[in-house]
Amino acid sequence: MVTGKIIAGTLGFMIGGFIGAGIGVYIGHQFDRGLGGFLNPISAAEQEKIRESFFVTVFSLLGNLAKADGQISKVEIAQAEALMGNMGLNSSHRREAIELFKQGAKADFSVDDAMRSFTHVCGRHNNLKRQLLNYLISLALADGELHDGEHDLLRKVAEHLGFSVAMFDQFIAMIKAQSQFKGAGSGPKASVGQLDSAYAALGCNKQYSDGEIKKAYRKLISQNHPDKLIGQGMPADMVKLATERTQEIQTAYELVVNSRK
Repeated sequence: MVTGKIIAGTLGFMIGGFIGAGIGVYIGHQFDRGLGGFLNPISAAEQEKIRESFFVTVFSLLGNLAKADGQISKVEIAQAEALMGNMGLNSSHRREAIELFKQGAKADFSVDDAMRSFTHVCGRHNNLKRQLLNYLISLALADGELHDGEHDLLRKVAEHLGFSVAMFDQFIAMIKAQSQFKGAGSGPKASVGQLDSAYAALGCNKQYSDGEIKKAYRKLISQNHPDKLIGQGMPADMVKLATERTQEIQTAYELVVNSRK
């Protein structure tokens, strides 16, 4: 598409000569990219590729993550199976997930190759990249502890996804805090510790204004919205974790809002 570049470039030239034209062409290019994405949503074929890539990457990396702290224990296998059950996978997907888990646990499995394949297919969808880390961190924290080997692997995955060290650390802190509100209801009052966790779950602190907190909350809800994730290509039977995460974020936000009244 070139409509935006032509119009903005012409206007830029009229206002600022050749320099203005250059700036206008750049602005028009950004407009054309956005309009092109709006007029050309993800095709069914591309969605299918994304679904397959996301599914394969999640469960093979879960297998690799399970052995990151040494040999895979019976407890870790049980935790992985429980996580698969909580995801709401259908029977066919569950069998496939178990096989991918075993492949990821093999000594010759390459995390670098898996991530290059994932970013090639899903790299432009930031929500899916966050959800990949979400799944992996959830399994790593299933036993209540993040081991050094697990942390190193997660950091490697985050690097492939383009997340900085600071963003990665904040992501882990937020997921740890959000998990504390699993199945919890919101009330008018909270202890100091609960309130601190609620702020951390939103990626905020007490110095944030009401508007900043609301903005952070809405952004998190958008990132974890099931319909949005399915539209981007996440398998429909894998959005349960994102749905639960949305409920945890909602509870944390309500707790923060009530504490400020």
